[in-house]
Amino acid sequence: MLELLLCSMLTVLPDYLYRRYVQGKRIGKEITLFSVWFELRWGITACLMLTISLITLIFYFHPSTTSAMLFFRTIPIAPETVGRVAEVNVGYSAPVTKGTVLFRLDSAKQEAAVETARRKIAEVDADLVAAKADVVKAEAQIAQAKSDYQQAKDELDVKTELQRRNPGIVPQRDIDKLQVAVNGRQAAIDAAVAAKEAAEARVTTSLPADRSSAEAALAQAQVEYDKTIVRAGVDGRVEQFLLRPGDIVNPLMRPAGILIPAGSGQRGLQAGFGQIEAQVLRPGMVAEAACTSLPWTIIPMVVVNVQDYIAAGQFRGGEQLVDASAARPGTILAFLEPLDPNGLADVTAGSSCIVNAYTSNHEEIAAKDTTTSQRIVLHTIDTVGLVHAMLLRIQALLMPIKTLVLSSH
Repeated sequence: MLELLLCSMLTVLPDYLYRRYVQGKRIGKEITLFSVWFELRWGITACLMLTISLITLIFYFHPSTTSAMLFFRTIPIAPETVGRVAEVNVGYSAPVTKGTVLFRLDSAKQEAAVETARRKIAEVDADLVAAKADVVKAEAQIAQAKSDYQQAKDELDVKTELQRRNPGIVPQRDIDKLQVAVNGRQAAIDAAVAAKEAAEARVTTSLPADRSSAEAALAQAQVEYDKTIVRAGVDGRVEQFLLRPGDIVNPLMRPAGILIPAGSGQRGLQAGFGQIEAQVLRPGMVAEAACTSLPWTIIPMVVVNVQDYIAAGQFRGGEQLVDASAARPGTILAFLEPLDPNGLADVTAGSSCIVNAYTSNHEEIAAKDTTTSQRIVLHTIDTVGLVHAMLLRIQALLMPIKTLVLSSH
């Protein structure tokens, strides 16, 4: 309507003034309700053509959309294991900080596993003390075996020397018996040394390995126990947390609730523009937004990114062919951020908004190689953005009336 009024001032009004003051035709006389088309046909035709051209120019170079929303990220609250809830530490809706315990699962099995692993470590430590005592015992046995060996060896040497000096004075049988005794004492020394080495191997290798395995089992059991304690991963707010003791939670099928990170939905706005705007939308474009949750307020914004893909065209490889005629046309997703860092602070996360983006040709107009006709066209394109800005403000002004009065509840 605004475009029609503006165009009629440039077409219908001059045509009427020409008919009235040049041709002398008057309203109610020559110009009646039945002859208005014939008398003002040139102005009306030019008005319609100019209005359509102006609307096309405005909506193409200054795109607008009502498919804009302040999306916010949510984190499902779910344990890493299936279990029955034993304790709930937060209410239905409450602010939480990182590390806050949200709820606990029944951990009797995990606590038993932790205690078993600790007892295993204590058992290995006791075996280590016993193994060290075995080393001391083996050293004493070695000393005793060496003493017995030395005694038998000395007695053998004495009788061997007597036999050498005076053959026949010592029976050969006694010498043979002493030689066997010496060999036995040497075997006892070797056995005692082997026992000591085995005890030392237990102290230095076997038992430390057993202790490391027990510590690893304790760490694993502690990890399983920690899984029964669900904590908040980030600062934020818990919403719709209806979990109660006795409930069964499953990380795949039944999350416990939703955690909304702090500041989520306050950084930027996502808007879906028509596909025809693909060649116009560019990062750096100035934009304005009017949100339902913050009426009568225009938020200056800037386009920071434009998604290169349209979500409606995605597909997953499967057993069926894709039929393009069944696909619904999607939109080009643009990401906008407020010029003021606190521009979206008062807008409720998830609010729907109206967004206008404005094309700026300042650099092209200021370029030296731009011709005069091109400058006029570019100035015209930038100027008609004012009409779109006026429409956005009218929409923001009428938004409460349209929502509260004219909409059906």
